[in-house]
Amino acid sequence: MKKIVSPLIGALLIAGLVACSKQGPESASTSSSAPASGAASGQAKIGLSISTLNNPFFVSLRKGAEDEAKKEGVTLITVDAQNDPAKQQASVEDLIEKKVSVILINPTDSSAVANVVKEATDKGIKVISLDRSVKGAEVSSHIASDNAAGGKMAADFLVEKLGGKGNIVELQGIPGSSAARERGTGFDDEAQAKGGVKIVTKQPADFDRAKGLSVMENIIQSNKDIQAVFAQNDEMALGAVKALQAAGLKNVAVVGFDATDDAMAAVKAGTMAATVQQQPELIGQYGVQTARKLMDGQSVDKSIPVPLNLFKQ
Repeated sequence: MKKIVSPLIGALLIAGLVACSKQGPESASTSSSAPASGAASGQAKIGLSISTLNNPFFVSLRKGAEDEAKKEGVTLITVDAQNDPAKQQASVEDLIEKKVSVILINPTDSSAVANVVKEATDKGIKVISLDRSVKGAEVSSHIASDNAAGGKMAADFLVEKLGGKGNIVELQGIPGSSAARERGTGFDDEAQAKGGVKIVTKQPADFDRAKGLSVMENIIQSNKDIQAVFAQNDEMALGAVKALQAAGLKNVAVVGFDATDDAMAAVKAGTMAATVQQQPELIGQYGVQTARKLMDGQSVDKSIPVPLNLFKQ
């Protein structure tokens, strides 16, 4: 026996099916068109691309960013480039895929990151550079200490320490990084302007302690007439100290840059003369605060300076 469906019930069933078929696509459309901003979606995400975490300075920078992210109630995703420009590009592309709202980038190479920074900004992701600038692409803000002023500060200290005369060795950071370029320019220009002192050699040691040791050892083998060393970061300065001690060279004034815990301990112990004191945790903190402002649609300064000091004996 066949079941007979009344015309009224049949009409209601058809109307219900039509309504369901319309509801699905509309819901999907609404979901896909929701604002990409993490702040708007309730899942605020900030990406942090660090040049290397094998350096106490950048570990402190990350800590400052992490602590501030907790206060701001945002998720911080950190990626480590391990001082490899290609790895940094790939990891930033991964942050773009994760749809972070803002990327904080500390470039391994200031020029090499330009393309991936453009890729991020083309997709509506704001980019803020930390400590090292981006060359060849525009960022929303650059947060850093005045590296050139820090180099000048180191030169003034050493010229006074040496009484206006003596031979200086300069250990340079990673070629192509803005920090190395700016610190070197500030130091070199001031040392030359003062006169009397002489920079006898400038060699890169890539901001690395082990390389600072080996490069300094090679320099000492060819010339022991050294009165001072300016290293463009503390890791290289600490490596240089070991090389000088092993060679039996005393009374050589070593100045670093960053004021890491190990460097400040060395200054207190008298094995280093001074270090230019940055505040890496503050750089990380300012980075997250600035990212939060951008996510909230606020305007930010193109350049945000972080104060410097000289930590000395």
